[in-house]
Amino acid sequence: MAYLQSLNTTHSALSIQSKNYKTLSFKPHTAKISSCLVSDVGTKPITTANSTSVSHMSKELMEADKSVMVGTYARTPVVLERGIGSKVYDVDGKEYLDMAAGIAVNSLGHADPDWLKAVTDQASILTHVSNVFYSVPQVKLAQRLIECSFADRVFFSNSGTEANEAAIKFSRKYQRHTHPDSTDPPTEFIAFSNSFHGRTLGSLALTSKEQYRAPFEPIMPGVTFVDYGNVAEVARLVKKGNVAAVFVEPLQGEGGIHSATKEFLLGLRSVCDEAGALLVFDEVQCGLGRTGHLWAHEAYGIYPDIMTLAKPLAGGLPIGAVLATQKVASAIKPGDHGSTFAGSPLVCHAALTVLNKINTPSFLSDVTKKGNYLKELLAKKLKGNMHVTEIRGMGLIVGIELDMPASGLVDECRENGVLVLTAGKGNVVRLVPPLVISMEELEFGAEIISKCLAAL
Repeated sequence: MAYLQSLNTTHSALSIQSKNYKTLSFKPHTAKISSCLVSDVGTKPITTANSTSVSHMSKELMEADKSVMVGTYARTPVVLERGIGSKVYDVDGKEYLDMAAGIAVNSLGHADPDWLKAVTDQASILTHVSNVFYSVPQVKLAQRLIECSFADRVFFSNSGTEANEAAIKFSRKYQRHTHPDSTDPPTEFIAFSNSFHGRTLGSLALTSKEQYRAPFEPIMPGVTFVDYGNVAEVARLVKKGNVAAVFVEPLQGEGGIHSATKEFLLGLRSVCDEAGALLVFDEVQCGLGRTGHLWAHEAYGIYPDIMTLAKPLAGGLPIGAVLATQKVASAIKPGDHGSTFAGSPLVCHAALTVLNKINTPSFLSDVTKKGNYLKELLAKKLKGNMHVTEIRGMGLIVGIELDMPASGLVDECRENGVLVLTAGKGNVVRLVPPLVISMEELEFGAEIISKCLAAL
């Protein structure tokens, strides 16, 4: 992590040339709509009049969207049409460097040829059969996940929030299974500050941001939030004997790119083992190569009872997974949980391709090198900026914390051809590019961020 000192900046017009990108002009920042996705609170309503860069074609589609869609998203005013590698293009042909990757989903970028072949080959054979029947891709993917993890068993879902819902149910069923004579087995949970585990009611109950929970209360009871890193408080609560599981992200993405320490995770492991509670690692965003390790927890050498996965696993197709030890899986019986669509042949075949491409020493070491290089670039280019307080992260999940809302910088970057996200309390710029992004593209992205920040 690098702490940056303040420096006076100018608001003059700037331009950059790169052999793979057209010349981009930078203008002094003017107020635009927010392009924050899940982090921003109180963002301005999206209207087609908020940005002069929106074309007539885009405005028409955006207006059509408003007339048919439930208004759950504060969308960015860009209509994307196609992508290749780490670049995407809107309906007007404008090119963007994608450092958002569909919110850390498109780890192999866009239109990866191996992924595309896997999808088209499987689609021509068998797409969906439900879990009433066996299918070869599902079994092969589960076998591969077990081979390269701590787990003994796998359950497939369709998303990260569904994976966490399953982990909640498995945790409670495990406690009931291991306390057969108890009329009151442990049913409660511990989660942490800045946590994000999903939008369904169970996962939402584990998500710390009150503004996400308040409109839908009462939600699942029995969740206590503890400051991220406070093992002593977890120990105090778990010793009461009513905690079924502790849910934690080894590296918080939506919460602001906060990494756990080895001491913290080791303490959680010890506390859970002593009390008989389960330890659940949510690696929906930080898993599958994002940190430079296949699983984020491998950096610490500490392993959970359950791990939840989703975002990058199928390269853009919807999938979630729960990986569990045999002791947990032994408590689950037929009918305890299920899904119609989960683990379909099409999605599992695509996921197997993604997993095999990422899980190689050279690929993972490249992610580490790229992540270190990106942080070095940012530390150099943003050094002294009065608004930057910290640069942090691991591998290719990097956060730039500001002393002001990040939405203006996100908008300015988008106007100048780079897509980034926010995190935390809306004051962190989140960079989660495709893991296949090139060094040159990282240089370009860092330069655009630097120049746009100077224009605020």
